[in-house]
Amino acid sequence: MADVSKWPLFTLLGPQEVASIRQACVFGTSANEAIYCTHTDEVFVFGLNCSNCLGTGDNQSTIVPKKLDCLAGKRVVSLSYGSGPHVLLATQDGELYAWGHNGYSQLGNGTTNQGVSPILVSANLLNKKVMDVACGSHHSMALTNEGEVFAWGYNNCGQVGSGSTANQPTPRKVSICLQNKAVVSIACGQTSSMAVADNGEGLLYAWGANTYGQLGTGNKSNQLSPNLTLDLTRASLCPVTTGCHSRSVALIPSCSVFPSGRIVEIAACHSTHTSAAKTQSGQVYMWGQCRGQAVVLPHLTHFSCTDDVFACFATPAVMWRLLSMEHDDFLTVAQSLKKEFDSPETSDLKFSVDGRFIHVHKAVLKIRCEHFRSMFQSHWTEDMKEVIEIDQFSYPVYRSFLEFLYTDTVDLPPEDAIGLLDLATSYCENRLKRLCQHIIKRGITVENAFSLLSAAVRYDAEDLEEFCFRFCVNHLTEVTQTAAFWQMDGNLLKEFICRASRCGAFKN
Repeated sequence: MADVSKWPLFTLLGPQEVASIRQACVFGTSANEAIYCTHTDEVFVFGLNCSNCLGTGDNQSTIVPKKLDCLAGKRVVSLSYGSGPHVLLATQDGELYAWGHNGYSQLGNGTTNQGVSPILVSANLLNKKVMDVACGSHHSMALTNEGEVFAWGYNNCGQVGSGSTANQPTPRKVSICLQNKAVVSIACGQTSSMAVADNGEGLLYAWGANTYGQLGTGNKSNQLSPNLTLDLTRASLCPVTTGCHSRSVALIPSCSVFPSGRIVEIAACHSTHTSAAKTQSGQVYMWGQCRGQAVVLPHLTHFSCTDDVFACFATPAVMWRLLSMEHDDFLTVAQSLKKEFDSPETSDLKFSVDGRFIHVHKAVLKIRCEHFRSMFQSHWTEDMKEVIEIDQFSYPVYRSFLEFLYTDTVDLPPEDAIGLLDLATSYCENRLKRLCQHIIKRGITVENAFSLLSAAVRYDAEDLEEFCFRFCVNHLTEVTQTAAFWQMDGNLLKEFICRASRCGAFKN
């Protein structure tokens, strides 16, 4: 299951906003821009807004997600971004929208004006249904449901595939070598393009920049029109990207075998110089730039998907594809335990505290707490009871303790945390004891400082005692005027005065 919280930018969102996400994409030169679609088919954006790439109608950055009203209700099927930056988006109805940087007409509207909000790209695409999009740095591509490829924008290296190097201001059908070919997949590098034709043959075509031989033509000459790079009749197709965009491109046979078997997915992103691959056995490898270090050979990771490579290893932490969230009703073990706490339907034991019941499960208590393990395995009288009476602790304190055993968390005010600290000490629950001390430290005030100090001394919590003592000394005048100070046990009060004196608290 994909988890957007692995990308730092999404930590700006609350749990409810994250739960609403169906698809998401993080982009930008510093992974500082994001777009996401909700389960109700609303589209939101947030981040830096470089070159108006958020499409909000203004050039203002935002950490609060803004809704793109013009895309509401339009189910997104494909999205890509270029490093200009500009964004392309295709809907389920086959509509194509573009916005962002437009210095080379990469938005396809015939102008070079920046697109401050999503615009419908219609030139030469009337009655066409776009099903996939791809962005280079400053050029664009679209694939229709009929297998036709359209390209436009910057064309200095022939990446538009028109046979020349003249820029193309509106979508133009790429027909050279692709005429009567059913293209099933497209992808863009910074200044190059690729297409896979699959009409029973399996052919890979590439064109554009070839300075480093990236087109696979056997030379380093730029190609101004599609050039047959590889016959894939005997090779398998797998998801791969040549740049910021990710769609199915052919897998070159020489790369089909990794240390642990056949590759079924390859991913790359030119903005991060990081690559990843997933094998048929589910192992994920990465190579390239990893947090500033060069990994020159495929390195086996602990991830289960290539997306996590870019979230954790790449700089910036962008996404290499429009990522789908697979929210479902499945609960983890921890979530299931939390759900069943104090559940009368499944419990086999009840605690009675202050006349109120708390429903629990013996097995969970034995697994989580040594005190209960001894209680239920050492022939205590409680082991035979269906209801156990508790009279030495209050209901809020004991309920919080039992809930801690199910959730590993504590949610109590500092005053009640004192009682829980007493319980944790009695039951030898050291981790719970530390949590209580943290809650008390966080909630200390002038009014309760002496009471908390007294509790720390009583329960032998040395770290907490030192913290409360320092707080009282630092706020000595205010603390000595509280009721809690004058109600303090005489011996403890004397000890505090002596200790404070040794610290110089009463010096002028």
